[in-house]
Amino acid sequence: MYFLVYCAIRVMGKREIGKLSMFDLVVSIMLAEMAAFVIEDIDKPLSHGIVPMLTVIIVQIGMAFVGLKSRRLRLMIDGKPTVLISKGVLHRDEMRKQRYNLDDLLLQLREQNVDSIGEVDFAILETTGKLTVFPKDQNASNDSSSSDSDSQGSSSSKSKAGKNKIDGLPNIKYEGLPLPLIMDGKVQDQNLELIQKTRFWLKNQIQHNGILDFKDVFICSIDHNGKVYVSPKDDKK
Repeated sequence: MYFLVYCAIRVMGKREIGKLSMFDLVVSIMLAEMAAFVIEDIDKPLSHGIVPMLTVIIVQIGMAFVGLKSRRLRLMIDGKPTVLISKGVLHRDEMRKQRYNLDDLLLQLREQNVDSIGEVDFAILETTGKLTVFPKDQNASNDSSSSDSDSQGSSSSKSKAGKNKIDGLPNIKYEGLPLPLIMDGKVQDQNLELIQKTRFWLKNQIQHNGILDFKDVFICSIDHNGKVYVSPKDDKK
């Protein structure tokens, strides 16, 4: 049974040992269960496990070949990628459809060395469950800021110096990961205490982004430079 399962994986292709799609995962689980069914009961003939396994292998290979010719079938079997962030805007409805919460999003962003949602241009949830992140072009922003400083002189340099300041306050500096201050309309008071700020200060930050109440905020976070990112709930747009 060991060699049969090994050969089955080899026959089905390298995709089976890479990032599994939903269909690949189901096939792998079924093969394991069929092998275990025969191994656990030595009184059963091997054919009771081998025949179903061969049937599953033939179905999987057949579906794979048909999928090479039909993109519609591939989308039906594997699904299609989901855009969770576009141009820095979170799509809450898409996250809800995929049952993908904020903690999952922040975790996968950290895994790709992305400090803040505000640094993301596009984030796409692939059919394998992997999050593909396209960060914003920092070079373009740096070029534009340098050209502005050449054209506007000292006034531009002043605005650049105060870019990371929040409402005239000094930059907030702390060591650590970006902190969520509001998640799905709920204020994270322990994180506010960590940066030594109050709800009154937080209310001012969201009001400057056109949001009147905490419950209308999907996520609000602050990075180590003191820059605040605010995303409203999609149903308020």
